[in-house]
This record gives sequence, C-alpha cells and structure tokens, in this order.
Amino acid sequence: MIGLIQRVTSAQVNVKGAVVAEISQGLVLFLGIQKNDNETSAEQMLKRVLGLRVFSDDSSRMNLSLQDVSGNLLIISQFTLAADTQKGLRPSFSGAAPPDHAKLIYEYFVERAHFIYKNIAAGIFGANMQVSLCNDGPVTFVLEN
Repeated sequence: MIGLIQRVTSAQVNVKGAVVAEISQGLVLFLGIQKNDNETSAEQMLKRVLGLRVFSDDSSRMNLSLQDVSGNLLIISQFTLAADTQKGLRPSFSGAAPPDHAKLIYEYFVERAHFIYKNIAAGIFGANMQVSLCNDGPVTFVLEN
C-alpha cells in the first residue's frame, strides 16, 4: 500500500461537476492499493496516517499528529501510485491490485477510518475525480508498507 499525503489548509473533490467531499485543515491521502494489500495493510497505513507528526507545535516543530490538531482527513483512491515507472516511458500497472480487490480494501480503509476518527471525507472509488487542494507548507510525504 502506498500513501501520498499532503498537509492542506483545504481540499475538495468534484465528480461530474458536483462536490462529493471537502475538508478544511488536515491531510489529503492519495491511496494506492497494490496486489498483496489486505485489511492488515489498511490498518497499518491508517495508524501511520492518523499518528504521523506533520503539524507544527508551539515551537514551530512538526510534533503534532492529525488527531492532536483535530484535523480532517480526505481519502482518495489513486491506483497510479502503484505504477512501476522504472523502465520505458509508459507506466506499468502490474503491481496494482485488480479493481475488485482494490475497491474492497479501499472501502475497508474508509470504513475503519470513520470508525476510529470522526473527521473523515472520501472520494469515490473508480470515479474520474477533480481534486483541488491548498498544500500547506508545502508538506508532502510518501508512506509505504
């Protein structure tokens, strides 16, 4: 599982011209699900995202987590994160989970996120989404497990 997180002041997801999710201060998580990912992978990634200390404390140090600042989390499925770009000019998606499996893991991830933490929004799996965000910092990290 690969997660690309960006600390944001705001973000929103549009599908077919309609806003389907939006957040204020928090994190946007682009989630790439790979072939071998499962519920355990999802639990591990969720724990890392919620606990990652990327928000500033009173001393301007990245010492606070999303939970510490009561920030929002916007979860967006993005299979292109699982692409292999090591050779050639066309990405290979052979490492990405098949759509049916990826959808199950994504939905599990979102469900668990809602259960563990209240400030959750999510895009629509498999939809053509337009994502707009204001990266704060900029602060961007890649997480893999």
